[in-house]
Amino acid sequence: MKKTIYPKLIIGYLLFGILGFTVVSTITSYFSYQYIKKNEISNLYKEANLIASDYAVSYYSNYITLSDFESRLKVIHTYLAAQIWVIDREGNILVDSTKSSDSSNLETIPDFNISDFKTHYYQTGFFYDYFNEEQLSVYAPISVNYKVRGYVIIHKPLHLLSSYNQGFLYISYITLVVLLICAFILLALYTIIFIRPVHKISKAAARYAEGDFEIPLDIHTDDEIGRLAASLTYMANELNTLEEDQRKFVSNVSHDFRSPLTSIKGYIEAMLDGTIPTSNQEKYLKIILFETERLNKLTASLLELNKYERRGVMLDITRFDINNVIKMTARTFEGICKEKRISIELILTGQVLYTRADMSKIQRVIYNLIDNAIKFSYGDSIITVETTVKNEKIFVSVKDRGIGIPKECIGKIWERFYKTDLSRGKDKKGTGLGLVIVKEIIQSHSENINVISTEGVGTEFIFSLPLHQAEDE
Repeated sequence: MKKTIYPKLIIGYLLFGILGFTVVSTITSYFSYQYIKKNEISNLYKEANLIASDYAVSYYSNYITLSDFESRLKVIHTYLAAQIWVIDREGNILVDSTKSSDSSNLETIPDFNISDFKTHYYQTGFFYDYFNEEQLSVYAPISVNYKVRGYVIIHKPLHLLSSYNQGFLYISYITLVVLLICAFILLALYTIIFIRPVHKISKAAARYAEGDFEIPLDIHTDDEIGRLAASLTYMANELNTLEEDQRKFVSNVSHDFRSPLTSIKGYIEAMLDGTIPTSNQEKYLKIILFETERLNKLTASLLELNKYERRGVMLDITRFDINNVIKMTARTFEGICKEKRISIELILTGQVLYTRADMSKIQRVIYNLIDNAIKFSYGDSIITVETTVKNEKIFVSVKDRGIGIPKECIGKIWERFYKTDLSRGKDKKGTGLGLVIVKEIIQSHSENINVISTEGVGTEFIFSLPLHQAEDE
């Protein structure tokens, strides 16, 4: 079973949930309790000071009766949910908000010492073992005429603070659950938007690697995933086309090698078994020589092209007259042109036209283009070779009035061994490598070559070279 990223996302989601609940139950619980405790201490201290400075002083100054004082404390007791004491300096409980006072029978807190509060105005615990559960005890001194007469102490059970904290935690847990639900929705959306498309792309890429380019990749989003899918679809189409081209390439190579070899084999066998008489052997030996030259030319072109593609074209850059090179190259075709009743017209700019390039390789380009034009020209037609100058560039044009190239084939003429169906009947000795070598040479000079062709009208190849002024010599 192949591993996928989706289980990792699920595990990450579960870990997030567990970690969230752990954090809420520990860290959030601790800090929220401390906050509640601190806030409660502050509130109780304010109330204790209010009682000590107002009600208690009024009581000690005989402005209010004990009954009034007790009733007011009971109201505050109900409001605070806390027990309120007024005790003297010896620890006798003078007033208790939970019951009526009896001056003849006062309760005493054993070992009471206000200094036990130290620098704080509160403490937590059982308050000298008076209570059965832990209390938060806050005190404020009662000062009358600048003398401390007693203390107001407010006791609040700590379990009430814990219940407040539990309520706060309950809200936190609800919030966390909502966040987890939102995270799950986001995970589902992430699955739909990213995981599924990536899975489709991965599956398609695996099929493409196996050579099956027909699997559809139906992803049309306008984002990185969509662009990746579009790139893969384009790549698959190109690879599918390349595979078809490779089959055609093999077919072309087989045809170009098999035909001359079959002719050579057949003629030699015919001569050996006497089918071809001795008097006619010279004729067929010339045919064998012609086919052998075809094979030799094909092999040489393949080796040359492989050398170009493997190491790049090694250039011997010199300054030379391109017009003169064109004239000399055109002369080499006088014999075949006379035989096919084809004339070459030269339209050259100026007496001399200098460029800087590899002269032998540019001569090869011109030779291949003129040779190609002759192969596909009609009899009694004209091939035009023209040079023009524009924007410090020399443009060389080779134009024929021949069979032309079908529109759908123009983009493929630069491929190895590619021949159009129209050319097969006319080009008997071509290798299908001439134009490939031409393009390699021109591109090695960092220049461009283009083709313009109309089927049944003719074809024009135009390539550029750098202009080198004659006065620089």
